[in-house]
Amino acid sequence: MRNLDVTTLRSFVAVAQAGGVTRAAGFLNLTQSAVSMQIKRLEEMLNLQLLDRTGRGVTLTPAGGQLLGYAEKIVSLNDEAYTRLTDQSWEGEIRLGVPVDIVYPVIPLVLQRMARSFPRVKVQLVSSFTRVLKAQFARGEMDVILTTETGVEAGGETLLDVPVRWVGAPQGQAWRERPLRIAMARTCVFRDEAMRRLDEADIPWELAVDSDSETTIDATVSADLAIAARLEGHLAPYLAYVDCHNLPDLGMMKVNLYQGSGQAAYTRALCEDIRQSMALL
Repeated sequence: MRNLDVTTLRSFVAVAQAGGVTRAAGFLNLTQSAVSMQIKRLEEMLNLQLLDRTGRGVTLTPAGGQLLGYAEKIVSLNDEAYTRLTDQSWEGEIRLGVPVDIVYPVIPLVLQRMARSFPRVKVQLVSSFTRVLKAQFARGEMDVILTTETGVEAGGETLLDVPVRWVGAPQGQAWRERPLRIAMARTCVFRDEAMRRLDEADIPWELAVDSDSETTIDATVSADLAIAARLEGHLAPYLAYVDCHNLPDLGMMKVNLYQGSGQAAYTRALCEDIRQSMALL
């Protein structure tokens, strides 16, 4: 495999865009002979004629026209990579808050891509409950947060409308028990609504766990000692949906995105990656 030289490609793009070697030399701050030599070097490397010099001015040959699209992309990627790796404007920190129950599967992949595309940007992930994250965001302690809510407040952007589902242990039987044992954190946004709907359905229930620890709750549910509520599409592998007709429907929730104003370009890139990734769920 032969490697194309970015410097010669840059000169070729400049000539093609400027319509001549003289103007391109001015744009590149090089002499006309230097630009001509680079074009000649590129043609010799490819063993192709890229410019038609027979008429007035310079035009692209069919081979030159085919190369131009590739050359523009290569030069652009080179410049983007160099800028992101060296420019201090691409260096910083993002404080990202995400509710515990929607960290998976999107956020680990987003963090991985951010580390690869913006290696000088540190993303501090804070996993908590929606109420806590919104309070932190209001105090300026978070740059970007995701929330799970029934609505969306001013400044927020709804990414998904997602069903809330009952979950339990794989092939578990806890959903059959009466009173029904449920495990939900004190600050869980689903908790009050789930309790209300159970009451409306005349299903007796009791709390199996009194904790704000999602690890404790998941351990109880995965041991088939209780059931819980989770957003569809964000389920851990040690849990399973409980599909039975005698439990009430839990309705829908919104996954919202909030970001501060005047954010850096890398913060906007993070938000766009989250949008696109959530849209694939």
